[in-house]
Amino acid sequence: MSAITKAAAPSRAARGARATEGSGASGGGVRPTRRAMVLTTGLLVVFLLYSLAPTWFLLVASTKNQTDLYSTFGLWFSSNHLADNIQGIWDYHDGVFLRWIWNSVLYSTVGAAGATLISLAAGYGLSKFEFRGRGAMFATVVGASLLPSTLLAFPLYLVFAEAGLTNTIWSVLIPYFINPFGVYLGKVYADSSVPTELMEAARLDGAGEVRIFFAVSLRLMRTGGITIFMLDFINIWNNFFLPLFMLNGERTFPVTLGLFSWVQQAQQSRDMNTLVLTGSLLSIVPLAVFMFALQRYWRSGILMGSLK
Repeated sequence: MSAITKAAAPSRAARGARATEGSGASGGGVRPTRRAMVLTTGLLVVFLLYSLAPTWFLLVASTKNQTDLYSTFGLWFSSNHLADNIQGIWDYHDGVFLRWIWNSVLYSTVGAAGATLISLAAGYGLSKFEFRGRGAMFATVVGASLLPSTLLAFPLYLVFAEAGLTNTIWSVLIPYFINPFGVYLGKVYADSSVPTELMEAARLDGAGEVRIFFAVSLRLMRTGGITIFMLDFINIWNNFFLPLFMLNGERTFPVTLGLFSWVQQAQQSRDMNTLVLTGSLLSIVPLAVFMFALQRYWRSGILMGSLK
């Protein structure tokens, strides 16, 4: 009897092992319960509605005239005056809104390009070169990335006012060039994508450090660079406090500060509300196009950074 039991035990163990192997091959792990799936799906739906509700309100409100804006339900259409509202924006103050859009594109593109190059170069140096104080410098970079940008707006204004650069394009662009979080990401991408052996091979071929960075390393960090560029572009486009402190001429305003000036006027005249809402909707269109155009690099770049 004991022999039969001993013989049956391995067979049961083998069946259990095969069952475990089969479940692992088919499911890849423990399957979530129905309650967990429903809870997770519900939270995602709530988050999606919370994220899309402001955009939906802008879309609906931009199709209404001044009367319908206050006499109809705010989250559903009642009439279609979108073309008239857009035309009103183009005609207001000789098309100053287009000037604001152009300023935002200029600030975001040039500022993000400069910040990306500086961030990749600084991160590359912190990653691939040994020098005294490297750890302290990297800790300083990480600590600086924790400071909110609004905290630095007024000190930066005092510095640029002393230099006589306020109300110029440089008072906005130069602070955008320095991005501690971008330097941190640059180091992460350099660690994961630039082999030290390849750099040594390039040095043996007679290449200098500057040539190695631009001809070899920068190409290998292209995906990470595009990710940093996208983050900087979005951050600069949405920035409000720095232009508020630095700029005082309407023709130099980015779209965020221009819309704010319209909001101040709308507090005195209700006729401005349709312009503010329609302008807010139009201001997110370039960002949406930008995100959809570069979403492939966005996904791969974020994945590369998370793996590190």
